[in-house]
Amino acid sequence: MDKGKPHLLIVEDDIELAQWMREYLIAKDYHVSLCERGDEAVTFIQHHHPDIVILDGMLPGLDGIDVCKAVRPEFSNAIIMVTARDEEIDEVLGLEMGADDYLTKPVRARALLARIRKHLDRQAALNVSDAESTPSLQSQRLVFNNLIIDKQAMTVLLNDVQVKLSSNEFDVLWLLAQEAGQLVTRDQLVNQLRGFDYDGFDRSIDLRISRLRKKLGDESAQPFRIKTIWGKGYLFAKDAWQ
Repeated sequence: MDKGKPHLLIVEDDIELAQWMREYLIAKDYHVSLCERGDEAVTFIQHHHPDIVILDGMLPGLDGIDVCKAVRPEFSNAIIMVTARDEEIDEVLGLEMGADDYLTKPVRARALLARIRKHLDRQAALNVSDAESTPSLQSQRLVFNNLIIDKQAMTVLLNDVQVKLSSNEFDVLWLLAQEAGQLVTRDQLVNQLRGFDYDGFDRSIDLRISRLRKKLGDESAQPFRIKTIWGKGYLFAKDAWQ
């Protein structure tokens, strides 16, 4: 494998479609691997840690949602779910399990390429930031009375008990907590977390907020930790912790 090229994994049991995507992406100067089964994809991802996973929703062995659920705790790179079923429930389930993006079939070449490039650019920017910055320990640790958020360790403690968060959920919490007491708009969150402009329909941020509230014991009917500012975004209420 050419280590200079981004490594993409296509998990797709439609051989004709998989070969078409592979040839197209190779022509765009990517290294591309293929898997036809979900269970094989889990093993491949865990051993090879590709830069991007393009994951079909319906697969033999394990379906795409189960693959995402299995690898997400240790796999921090982007997962783009692809499915023929254009139903909201599928998108919700995929994003709930940790997918970063979502496309429906028939796959449009330019749309797929644009998503891949955006996620690679975001991952590269995060890597550069981590390599170049030397933040103090204090700037990497936020304390709100009974809530402690540690950026370096990627851990969250609530009442001295560790809260298990996915990397996506932690990213949202960290961005909101850094701006405690101030409004963070949805388009700001999407731009920082996903790398493209908010179009008014993207729901992944809302889903992550919903999961965070449940894990932090924040009542969905009347949240006091992460407040919704209707039509604008979210606010992490620092006074609620102090």
